[in-house]
Amino acid sequence: VLLHCSVVPRLPVLLALLSLAVEGHVITLSSMYGSLESPNFPEPYPRDLDLVWDIRVQAGFRIRLDFSHFHLEPSYLCEYDYVKVEADGELLGLFCGSEPTDTEAVPGSTSSSTSSSSSPLLSPSSSLSITFRTDYSDEDRYTGFRAHYTAQDVDECLERSDEELLCDHFCHNFIGGFYCSCRHGYKLHPDNRTCTVHCKDVVFRESSGIISSPEFPGSYPKSSDCQYQIQVQTGFRVRLEFDAVFDVEDHPEATCPYDYVKVVSGGRELGPFCGSVAPGSIETESSSVMILFHSDNSGENQGWSLNYTTTGSVCPAPETPPHAVLSPVQSEYSFTDHVLFTCQSGHRILKDGHFLEHFQIDCLANGTWSSSAPLCQEVDCGNPPPVTRAQILFLDQNRTTFGSKVRYQCETEPGLNLSTSQCAANGKWTSPETGTRPPSCCGLSRSLPSLVKRIVGGRTADSGMFPWQVLLQVQDRTRIPEQNWFGSGSLLSETWVLTAAHVLRSPRRDGSVVPIDPQHIQVFLGVHSSSLKHQAQQRIVGAVVLHPDFQPQNYNHDIALLRLSSAAQLSDVIRPVCLPPIRSQTDPPLPEPHTLGVVAGWGLSVTPDPALSPGPAPLTSDLLQFVKLPVVPQEECVASYASRSADYNISLSMFCAGYSEGGRDTCPGDSGGGLRAVAGVGSCWFC
Repeated sequence: VLLHCSVVPRLPVLLALLSLAVEGHVITLSSMYGSLESPNFPEPYPRDLDLVWDIRVQAGFRIRLDFSHFHLEPSYLCEYDYVKVEADGELLGLFCGSEPTDTEAVPGSTSSSTSSSSSPLLSPSSSLSITFRTDYSDEDRYTGFRAHYTAQDVDECLERSDEELLCDHFCHNFIGGFYCSCRHGYKLHPDNRTCTVHCKDVVFRESSGIISSPEFPGSYPKSSDCQYQIQVQTGFRVRLEFDAVFDVEDHPEATCPYDYVKVVSGGRELGPFCGSVAPGSIETESSSVMILFHSDNSGENQGWSLNYTTTGSVCPAPETPPHAVLSPVQSEYSFTDHVLFTCQSGHRILKDGHFLEHFQIDCLANGTWSSSAPLCQEVDCGNPPPVTRAQILFLDQNRTTFGSKVRYQCETEPGLNLSTSQCAANGKWTSPETGTRPPSCCGLSRSLPSLVKRIVGGRTADSGMFPWQVLLQVQDRTRIPEQNWFGSGSLLSETWVLTAAHVLRSPRRDGSVVPIDPQHIQVFLGVHSSSLKHQAQQRIVGAVVLHPDFQPQNYNHDIALLRLSSAAQLSDVIRPVCLPPIRSQTDPPLPEPHTLGVVAGWGLSVTPDPALSPGPAPLTSDLLQFVKLPVVPQEECVASYASRSADYNISLSMFCAGYSEGGRDTCPGDSGGGLRAVAGVGSCWFC
C-alpha cells in the first residue's frame, strides 16, 4: 500500500505517517489532520482492493474530508470500483466515476477532466471510515483519488436541538468541548448539564407563610428533590391551602411516575400529587409538616404554590370576679393568648394566700387556662401607726379598710388636730400633709417663721415661736474663781435636752474632757425674755452625757444630752422638737445642701464664749433672737476651713451653714441650740 502526502507542510505529514498503523487492510489515522490516496497514485490503482481508512480524532471534534482528485471506474450504482464514506453507522457518501450521473455520484460538483474541486464531507462525531474497493478489471487506466482530512471543533452550544437542550441554562463552547453553567441560586447537577436548586432543610417557623416550587409560576428545575419543613410551636395546627394553579408533570397510565408533591404530617403521608388539579385544602392536625417535591430530568411545567396558616386550641372566655378588671377583652381566646387580671382601686388580688398587683393566666395547648381567675379583696390598712403623745380618733366606726379615715390629736393640745389620714389603695394610711409618714406632736409651733424669704441679720422671735428652745445656765463652782456662762439646747421629750458638748465641758488646762457636775446646771423652759427666766419652768439636771468621742480641740462629735431630774410640763410654749428620720448609709446626708434652716438663741453681744475663753459674766440678748442660714455644700465647707487653718478640719459629723458675704451668724450664747429645718410636708421641725 502506497501513501502519498504533500510536501508542505513536512512536519504535519510526518506526524500523520507516524500515527498511521496498518492492521491487515485497515489503516488507522489518529492525527488531527492528514491526507490519504489510492495506492500507486497518480498511477492507476491496482485491482481487487479492499482497503479501509479508520480516522479517529479527539472527542469534541468532527472530521472534515475534502477530495482534491477523484477518478474511478464508473458503473451503475457504483457496482465495480467505489469509495464509501461512513460515520457512526451512517452512510455519508458512495462515490465512483469522475462525473455525476443519474446512477453515479462523485464527491463534490461536476468538473472537467478527471479532477474535482469537491465540497467537504463532515462527520457528526470524532470518527470517520473510508472504504476503497476495486474489482478484477482495469480496462481503462483510472488514476484513483487523493483526499485531505482535518479535525474541526464542534460548537455543541449552537448545534443543540430545541427538544433536548444541551445545557439547562448557559452553554459555553471551547476548543474540543463545552461546559454548562447555571443562574445565580442554582447548582449544576452531577450530570454537568442540568441545573437544580438547593431546596433541602428549609424550615418555616412563622405562624403563616407561602411555599412554592422554585421559579413558580415559571418552570421548576429538573432533577430536584426539595424538602420544606413547617415547624411551629407545639399546640398549633397547620393548615395547607394549595393555589388553583397546579402544574406538575404526570402520566396518563401511572400515578405520578415523574414529578410529584407529597405531604408528611403526624405519621401520615398524603399524596403523591401531580397533574393539573390542585390538592386544595389539607388540615394536618399537627404542628410539624414536611412537604416533599421531586422532579426528574425532563419536562417544562409551572409547578405549584400553597399558603399555610396555623390555628391554636380555643379556651373558654374567663369569668370576671367582683371588683376585677380583665384585659384584653376578646370574643375568643386561643392557644398562647393571655389574660391579665387587676383589681379596681381599693382592692388587691389575693391568690394562694398572697397579695399581688396583677395576675396573668395563659391559654394552654389543650384548650384550658393555666389557672383559675383570682379574687379581689378590699384593701385593709390595719391599725393606724401610733404617735407619741397623740390620740387616734376613728371617724368610720373603727373601720380600717379602703377609704376609712382617722384623726390624730395631741394629748397636750386637745383642740389641736394634727392631720386626718385615710386608708389608701396601696394599703397605707396617708394624709395630705405628711403622706405615708405618721404625724408628730413634736416640732409644733403656733407661729412659725417663713422659710421662703431670706432675712438680713437676726430678728426677734415671737413668744412660743420656738417652744423647744431651752436656756441653759452653767455655774462651774469647781473653778476658782467660779465661772458662769449661758448656752442653748433643744427639748427632745419631757425629760431629755439636746445641746453641744463644749457647753457642758469643764475647762481644763490639760485638755481633758470632764463634764460639768449636773448640780451646777439649771434648765429654763418656755423662756422668751432671758431677764424673766426665773418666771419660766425650771428643772435641775439628773445626768450629763457627752459624746464619748468628743474632741474639744477641733469640736468633732460636739454633742451632748441632758436628762432632767423631773419631766417638763408641756404647753403651747413648751413642746419638743423632732429628730430627723433614721437614714441608711446609702441615703444622702442631712441636712441637704442649700436647705434653709433657723438658728435661735440669746447670744452674747460682747464677749466670746466663756466655755472657750474664761472671763467675766457675759451680757446676753434679752429677747430670743433667730436667724435663717442656708446649708453650704460639704465640698465648699471643707475647702473654706482648709484654706484658713491646717489644724482645724471639717469632719463627716459636721456641716456648714451661712452666707459667703457674712453678716448673719450665731453668737456666743447660742451654742448648743442647733439648726432646725422643716422635715418634708407640714409644720414638723427637726434639730
